[in-house]
Amino acid sequence: MPRTSTVASCSLAASAPVVALFAALLGGCGDSGSPNSSPTTATSPASRIAEEESRIAGYTSSPIAEPHLAFVSNGVADFWTIAKVGAIDAGKELGCQVTVEMPGAGLSDQKRLLEDLVIRGIDGISVSPIDPANQGEVLDLVAERSLLITNDSDAPASPRLAYIGMDNYLAGRMCGELAREALPDGGEVFIFIGRLEQDNARRRRQGFIDGLLARSIDPTRFDEPSKAITEGNITVLGTLTDSFDRAKAKANVEDVLSRYPNLKLVTGLFEYNSTLAVEVLRQSGKTGQVLVAGFDEGADVIQGIRDGIVLGTVVQDPYGYGRESIKLLHAFTQGDASGIPADRIISIPARVIRKDNVDAFWNDLQSKLQAGKGGSN
Repeated sequence: MPRTSTVASCSLAASAPVVALFAALLGGCGDSGSPNSSPTTATSPASRIAEEESRIAGYTSSPIAEPHLAFVSNGVADFWTIAKVGAIDAGKELGCQVTVEMPGAGLSDQKRLLEDLVIRGIDGISVSPIDPANQGEVLDLVAERSLLITNDSDAPASPRLAYIGMDNYLAGRMCGELAREALPDGGEVFIFIGRLEQDNARRRRQGFIDGLLARSIDPTRFDEPSKAITEGNITVLGTLTDSFDRAKAKANVEDVLSRYPNLKLVTGLFEYNSTLAVEVLRQSGKTGQVLVAGFDEGADVIQGIRDGIVLGTVVQDPYGYGRESIKLLHAFTQGDASGIPADRIISIPARVIRKDNVDAFWNDLQSKLQAGKGGSN
């Protein structure tokens, strides 16, 4: 899947010379002289964050007039198209240049994009890390050479200044509770999700299971994806991933529908997983026989709510993720760190969209997208 890149410029200022930035980068990245190298100073995330805050304070007397900021997704999806509009709208409002990158080839592509942004001298980067446990070096690099925040999926062990998004465990519980409402007599359930390496994916899946099974709140709990879980009259048959491969994602749903004739409900915990579940149910003639508890705001999922195929969907605010990311990074480049809360989490809560509020939600979303069309190129 090809990656997508958008640059929206709201000023006429040119960025600093790439050669000078590249030389500075190589000068500070260890003995190998490679952007892949670890930062020269081996300090704790807390110490690194303190250093970042000192750097932000230094901008008070000499703020960056027209900063160049970046928003990096964890893949290519309609969800991220909405986030892009939010980021670009904020750039237009604040008078800064915004680059939006959507990696299409997974972890290696995201790593390369982040390194490229650092080499180009981007002033601040908001990223949704694909695999934070294995991206320590590149996240350290970004934090050392730019201003780092995360969105959508967190990397709490990194020196990121803040996380913008929802609590994915609680959002998963909301989806699980939605599913449980539709299964008063119990039944078999299957979970589809893009990948489980991401912090948001692991937490969202576990939240869904715990909400579905009416368990106590415990974000540290973990059920093995390959094992069936039966509690009471509900059975979670398993979890299938697809690494953002839509053909595989669709095949996963088709295979499960074929293998489990008594299946009562499915959930797709990434936007396209829910969309493809609705598509396969329509094509297979099993609408009404198998229900969907959705996640995110795919157009087919929204129509599925109207048609009674989808119980409801738990939505985030991707527009807000993009917009708030750029606003926060811009504030940092002006020497203003007042937007960092004590827990370093800027919460944008999830909500459930059902038949009674689906049209109002959809109309509001479309108006934001229409208003932002003039900002992308």
